[in-house]
Amino acid sequence: MSTVWYFAYGSNMQRATLRGRRGLEPDCAVAARIAGWRLVFDKPPLLPIGESFANLVADPGGEVFGVLYALSADEFEHVELTEGVRIGNYDRLEVEACPLAGADRAVAAVTLASQRRDASLMPSTRYMGLLIEGAIERGLPDRYVEWLRAVPARQESEAAATVRALLDTAMRRPA
Repeated sequence: MSTVWYFAYGSNMQRATLRGRRGLEPDCAVAARIAGWRLVFDKPPLLPIGESFANLVADPGGEVFGVLYALSADEFEHVELTEGVRIGNYDRLEVEACPLAGADRAVAAVTLASQRRDASLMPSTRYMGLLIEGAIERGLPDRYVEWLRAVPARQESEAAATVRALLDTAMRRPA
């Protein structure tokens, strides 16, 4: 079985999201970073709930911290399915990720980014809490956690909470 190195920079950094919402238990999870990218919060949801999600934009001087997961091809296919790659919600992006412990060893990885953008939206405080918790769990740099804490966010809408409850059930990987 082949291994896919998946670089997560959004809510999938958090153990509970990957395990609970996606039903995945990766064998390996490593704090990492990718250079040449910047984290933004301009990704609109599929349904109009008025909130945004994490996304990447190319930035030669930028870097994004996240978690590098070793997934089976089947597990990564489930990530793509639940993130909406097949319907254009995200696109697969090949990146070079450097583990924070041993940054001289780059790993060819795959992440997801979207061309769909809406700069007028902002993330919810609930969503940002998932990113902050994931960053702390995985030992990302304190300065990055503080940067995440400073991202402007708004209270989760009722529409978002309702849609999320429905999606949580539908996204779980069958046992």
